[in-house]
Amino acid sequence: MKVLLSWLREFAPIEGDPAELADHLSDLGMAVEEMRTLPSLDGVVVARVAGLRPHPEADRIQLVDVELPGFSGEGADGALQVCCGAFNMSVGDLVPLATIGATLPDGLQVSERRMRGEASEGMCCSAAELELGADADGIMILPGDMEIGAPLMSQLGLAGDVLYDLEVNPNRPDAMSVAGVARDLAARLGVPFQIPEPSLSETGQDISSVASVEIIDADLCGRFGVRVISDVSIGQSPLWMQARLTLCGMRPINSVVDVSNYVMLELGTPNHTYDLALVPGGHLGTRRSTGGERLVTLDGTEREMLPGDGLIVDRDDRPIGISGVMGGENTEISDDTTTVLLELAWWDRLSISRTSQRLGLRSEASMRFERGTDYELVPIALDRFCELLDRVTPGGVSVCRGRLDARGDLPGHRNVAVRPARMGHLLGRPFTATDLGDLLNPIGMTSAASDDTAEGDEGTLEVTIPSFRPDVETETDVAEEVARHYGYGRLGRTVPRSPEPGRLTPVQGLRRDLRRVLVGAGLSEAMPNPFLAPDAVRRAGIDDAEPVRLLNPLATEESILRPSLLPGLLAAAAYNSSHRNDTVSLFEMGVVFGPPSAQSATSELPTETEHLGAIWADGAVADAMQLCGLIEAAFGLEIKLHNARDLDGMHPVRAAEALLGERPVGVVGEIDPVVCERHGLTDRCAWLQLDVELLLAAASAAADRPYQIVSTYPSSDIDLAFAVPDSVQASAVRDTLLSAGGQELRSAELFDVYRGGQMAAGTRSLAYRLRLQADDRTLTDQQAAEIRQRCIDAVEQTHHATLR
Repeated sequence: MKVLLSWLREFAPIEGDPAELADHLSDLGMAVEEMRTLPSLDGVVVARVAGLRPHPEADRIQLVDVELPGFSGEGADGALQVCCGAFNMSVGDLVPLATIGATLPDGLQVSERRMRGEASEGMCCSAAELELGADADGIMILPGDMEIGAPLMSQLGLAGDVLYDLEVNPNRPDAMSVAGVARDLAARLGVPFQIPEPSLSETGQDISSVASVEIIDADLCGRFGVRVISDVSIGQSPLWMQARLTLCGMRPINSVVDVSNYVMLELGTPNHTYDLALVPGGHLGTRRSTGGERLVTLDGTEREMLPGDGLIVDRDDRPIGISGVMGGENTEISDDTTTVLLELAWWDRLSISRTSQRLGLRSEASMRFERGTDYELVPIALDRFCELLDRVTPGGVSVCRGRLDARGDLPGHRNVAVRPARMGHLLGRPFTATDLGDLLNPIGMTSAASDDTAEGDEGTLEVTIPSFRPDVETETDVAEEVARHYGYGRLGRTVPRSPEPGRLTPVQGLRRDLRRVLVGAGLSEAMPNPFLAPDAVRRAGIDDAEPVRLLNPLATEESILRPSLLPGLLAAAAYNSSHRNDTVSLFEMGVVFGPPSAQSATSELPTETEHLGAIWADGAVADAMQLCGLIEAAFGLEIKLHNARDLDGMHPVRAAEALLGERPVGVVGEIDPVVCERHGLTDRCAWLQLDVELLLAAASAAADRPYQIVSTYPSSDIDLAFAVPDSVQASAVRDTLLSAGGQELRSAELFDVYRGGQMAAGTRSLAYRLRLQADDRTLTDQQAAEIRQRCIDAVEQTHHATLR
């Protein structure tokens, strides 16, 4: 909502620094998004057209001799000569002239130049070029009573004016008008507010002889007012009105439409005009549609009504408008219109909202009707329209005597009981009944002592809510109004106390610990989109999963839910690689989606499981295994790895399944080179994916594990290499070593795998480094040798292996 300071001052004597006024408006809940002081347009003055001559070398340009006191130039009789491409001027017209050196609102600086050999000593301006109107086709013609040579903005009354762009929330219908904003600001400043009474003379015939009104569905229309205006001549509205409309975001069209929009902006009361000659008998009725009725609206579109839609009909029950939304083309005002039938009504908010949203017709009028308009302003707004139209029409208009004012179901005034003690409790400071009255009365909420004061509620007030505030319904709503006008900044701040201090659940704490482990391992967190393109899953080598498809995706390329974290992190690594960041290491903790579970109570919904995914763009499998070891150490877990083939997206022989006990919890290994190639990754990529829910559940169960003594005695390492059949898992050999070594065997790590000519067919060499250490002594060579031999015997007997 845009408002001019000069327009606000027509309702209240508002004075003060414009910036301070902006602060007041924001504090009142109408946040000032922009404040702009209108440019003075220095160098743009009022000039008179003294002569018009054709350009000797150009058909589309004419030479305009401009009379300006104190200036002389190359025009006839010493007038300034201006080359101009517009031809709407006549000798004697007053026009805005940008003199040499003037700067226009778009930044153009006017300078002397020659066009086809003729001098141009200034620039005649259109309304659009000065941002004072929408007309860019011709030069702005000024009123003949302006002073020649005077600055244009001072003659228009806009010099130094301030334009505020306000954010108005949906619960403030009263602030959708200049009068409503002025009322709030006047109350804050403590100055009187008043809507001026329109002044008009009724010189026409009695309105009842030319027009009639009927409300058929009273729940649709609560009040329907009509005026009839004759001797109308359609033309351009005056510049001051065009300028105000343009600055407030409305496009000037003609005198009747401009007056209609002006009244709507000023009082917040949308209205509609009909050509009386096109309305049979001057009769207007309003009812709900029975369905199937059609109407061509003002935008030239034929629309079909559904049952319940509001309609305005003529004497023959023919639709001529959609209630509160848009008028019909069959009664539209034209240049030939001489008698105007003016309608201004109060409509049911929900009915207008339902119809406008269904038809996709959102306008300034429908927006105000949806939020709620003031039905008590109907007669004032009707008279204001007539007053303005008479003022802007040359020779004036003739207004028929009287107005038609039909009534339907109106909501009436609400009375809300307001307890000062309750206000103090809600707002954090005490208020007396007098304090509340002083704050509420200036904004139209009259208060009086209640006769039904309950015991303990001394001083209860009965507050009458005005018709322009349909949003205020309860005592809490009144408290909001008190807070706005007292000032939120003056209320102070109180931190609410909670009976229970906030804390993390054990699982939340473990999840944060897991994230810290990942960050500490040197990985950066990524947050890929959970929505994928249909081919993204296939490109990641995930062939078996049936992804969950969205019924209404925002985009075709984001139409399925991810079944794995691999596609998103692959895309993130590929993006980094394309920007020459080839060594990136990323992780994500996020939800993956699967088909609905038959055991779930909400079986129509997809299953959701939280997973951890980590990728090393140029890493070896050792990076992923090392992270696995860190997670084991941090949470007291034992994650076993079991070689597996046909893992989605993984290398056929360089990948393993991660197990907690006998339960699979994820995969670790190298990403299939084919998958990497599809994503433009040329280096080997390591991958780790774990089920976070299973991981944290196991970590919670192991949270009370006892601490172990750290031995202070020296350790010794022994390397053993075995020739092992290919069918034997390396992890199985490691488990056998740990079992045979006993307490003194602290670790057994695989450090080499060899296949070559020295190995028998179907076998490979697995080399392990054993670390021996006791808690209470230094192991002797003989004791170490005994442990070594036990390990060798166990592996050879269990796995048909041979020591190399």
